[in-house]
Amino acid sequence: MDELSLLRRIRSEVREPEQAALDRGRAALLERAGTEAGMDARAGLAVQGARVRGTTPDAAAAVAKRRHPVRWVGLGALGAGALTVALIATNVLGFAGWRGGAEPAAADALQAAALAAVENSDPVVAPGQYLLVETDAVYGNTTYTEAGDYVSYLTMNRDKLYVPADRSDDWVWVRSFREPYASFNAEGKALAQKSYDEEVAEADGVPELLRAPDAQFYGNSTVPDFDALPRDPQQLLNYIYKVTAGGGNSADGAALGWIADTLRTGVAPADVRAALYQAAAGIPGVEITEQVANLDGRTGISIGRVESADNSRQDLIIDTQTGALIGERRVELGDEGWGFPAGTTTGFTAVRTSVVDSAPEGGTQNGQFDREGCVDKGNGNFQC
Repeated sequence: MDELSLLRRIRSEVREPEQAALDRGRAALLERAGTEAGMDARAGLAVQGARVRGTTPDAAAAVAKRRHPVRWVGLGALGAGALTVALIATNVLGFAGWRGGAEPAAADALQAAALAAVENSDPVVAPGQYLLVETDAVYGNTTYTEAGDYVSYLTMNRDKLYVPADRSDDWVWVRSFREPYASFNAEGKALAQKSYDEEVAEADGVPELLRAPDAQFYGNSTVPDFDALPRDPQQLLNYIYKVTAGGGNSADGAALGWIADTLRTGVAPADVRAALYQAAAGIPGVEITEQVANLDGRTGISIGRVESADNSRQDLIIDTQTGALIGERRVELGDEGWGFPAGTTTGFTAVRTSVVDSAPEGGTQNGQFDREGCVDKGNGNFQC
């Protein structure tokens, strides 16, 4: 059976679990039943970190972690059955696959994008050529003022990443200055311009230029090890839940964020993109948020998820005809007091790829850190 046939069968069949996995599930169930029989369940707390944004330590310190109580009930017949299902599902299936998934229409659109990703082959990069990934990225910036207010504005980075045909060779990354993009009052506009002017002056007007083998910028790879990622959608989603555990405002939000981060690198192979779309279809709460979304002059379908913890929405904008990621965005659904009006798109990335014959000369592995004479302390840490 070829790859397309396998893709079309996604979610249409469930493989039989291995006997060892079943044994582990049953053993865990028996152990739990033995230790908790006759005991009343106790109340617990689920700790959920609040998102902290800000360009100053004061802004970060101003927000405390939120705690939400979780009420546990005694185990009757229904509770024991639910425990059985939960334990066996966790041991056999992992976190993914048993809590539901995306809304049906969103799952269909993601499946179509996965098929298109495989049918449309990756660009051919000949020896000596480069895959050029151009990314326009808008980010939200928040400053805590002396008056005790939050002032926010948006800035844009226009970066270019040159990926060699042999990916173990030198990659070249041209990082632009953070240009003022949008503000919501006069104070925000002034702060955005001040930040831009200071950044340009500090770099003597020269954008940061990095060069490193295998994308090892700042001592760390900027892209995942694609060869190590599972291609099976359920296994991949379980892997994503594992590596993002404890991050973000929720497990599902962190998982969708990881998928967005990986897709927007612009260098994920077609089979990885297909698996990532299918993995996204396994995340509860994912839905179509806009049938025709515009970003960077291109249109696609917007598929996203609302994060109730901070009243925001993460969207992927996909060309379902080609399987290409047009971009992603984050929308503030309410006025949370950070200085962003309700409905503001507080961040987005638009990605374009092409094949070019050359890359800029020069650059160092650590860019501006090398320029300033900083000491590399390892693991992406520098002492300046």
